[in-house]
Amino acid sequence: MKKLLNMKLANFPILGILCLMLTVGCKNDVQQEKLTVKSEPTKDESVQGTPKAVVENFKKMFPGENNADWEQDANGYWEARFNKDDEKYRADFNADGSWIETENSIKKENLSDQIKKVIERDYSEYEITEVEYVNHHSKGEFFDVEFKQEGKNKDVEFRENGEIIN
Repeated sequence: MKKLLNMKLANFPILGILCLMLTVGCKNDVQQEKLTVKSEPTKDESVQGTPKAVVENFKKMFPGENNADWEQDANGYWEARFNKDDEKYRADFNADGSWIETENSIKKENLSDQIKKVIERDYSEYEITEVEYVNHHSKGEFFDVEFKQEGKNKDVEFRENGEIIN
């Protein structure tokens, strides 16, 4: 009897290791599944948690763009990231499907001369880290220029004529 008990106790750590391996393996599969969400909903469901109204409005606004990656951003907006004409785009929507804004990355060389003059005059000590053309549901069209600074980077929004709007 004592020998049988010792055999059972000897197998206990092996069983524990096997359970741990199964748990970690399953968890990694779930994490990998969440990394890529494509915009191809079935007839009655949304894209892995993305509201159906959001995906439908995205498809109306960007016909043929069926390869977007979806995530919910820090503001709670549903964000589609996709490429169009070799440029990176991001479109944000409310959960009800209403469009918030569309941004696409551009080169700083493509900014208007008026914006470049304001940057040279007021922000020459900062390095530009990102430039985006933005079309916003209430602000309209503008350029978002991100400047590197200690702590959080500084975003300045410009109209094409150089006017700062934020």
